[in-house]
Amino acid sequence: MNARNVFIAALCIAALAPMAAQAGEVRNREANQENRIYQGVRIDQLTRGEYDRLQRGEARINDRRLSDLSRDNGHLTGAQYRQLNREENRLSNRIYIDKHNDVKP
Repeated sequence: MNARNVFIAALCIAALAPMAAQAGEVRNREANQENRIYQGVRIDQLTRGEYDRLQRGEARINDRRLSDLSRDNGHLTGAQYRQLNREENRLSNRIYIDKHNDVKP
């Protein structure tokens, strides 16, 4: 391989690496939020109804992520990533509100 081919290969790897990381980042956020939900149940900060609603929200986000990944050969487009991130942000806010609303299970 000459220097030009090595340079082109390095550029391709650098360009594709963030796309692969995006799907993993969304999955990591899902896992983190699942832990926050379970922690809220464990210390009686969430009612059964709050838990069920949060779990449905998390399931919807996961279903969307899997659907998006299957449509684009295992990658998320920028728009898909941004949409999933917005949904995760909304769910994160909902988890916080539900955990701190002083409603006892």
